[in-house]
Amino acid sequence: MNSRLTAGGFAALVSGAAAMAALHVVSDLDPLRGMISEYAYHPNGWLLPLSLTLLAVGSALFAVDMARRRMGRAAAPLLGGWSVCMLLIGAFPTDAPGMSLSMSGGIHRYAAFAAFVCMPAAGLVVAARGGRHARALRALSYAAGVFLVLVLVPYAMRMFGLDPGAVPAGLTQRLVVVTEVVILALLGLTAVTGRGRRPAAARAAVQDRPVSAVPQRV
Repeated sequence: MNSRLTAGGFAALVSGAAAMAALHVVSDLDPLRGMISEYAYHPNGWLLPLSLTLLAVGSALFAVDMARRRMGRAAAPLLGGWSVCMLLIGAFPTDAPGMSLSMSGGIHRYAAFAAFVCMPAAGLVVAARGGRHARALRALSYAAGVFLVLVLVPYAMRMFGLDPGAVPAGLTQRLVVVTEVVILALLGLTAVTGRGRRPAAARAAVQDRPVSAVPQRV
């Protein structure tokens, strides 16, 4: 890899994903119904903030590298925002099942929502520039948006007095997380392989630009 920042980002990303996978293996939480945040109350719950911190570091390193390469003005700040949200999610655990919403739980919830929005937005910004991974980034970003809507369905059902248990909230949340981690990996690969092609309109403008006439000597 031609960037130490990106190499470090991938090391943190792989380590964070491995910690999250290990947490799922060693815990007995139902992945279809149980939310990822509930792992904090299991014996190996320390793996959760570790995983989130590593993912935040990976995203931050990618953000710095992308800012240096000028890969879209909004992409780097969005990745930086995702990193901050990951740190907040890890630092402020959700409330234990059955407890009312506390300040820590509120920070956790809204930071998670903001993170779920930032990553697909960053993917769409970079995809708009074209390049090798543009199509995959665009498809995954839209998929993450759809999964996020599904995550919100149980909350809406609860507001209207309906049983939210009909929706496998744990599954939809994991779909969002996995999709966004893959988007993050593709953004890192995009940083490695280059800035991507310019949009077609920009390329056409450059091609159609008139060439200045060379002054003739008298």
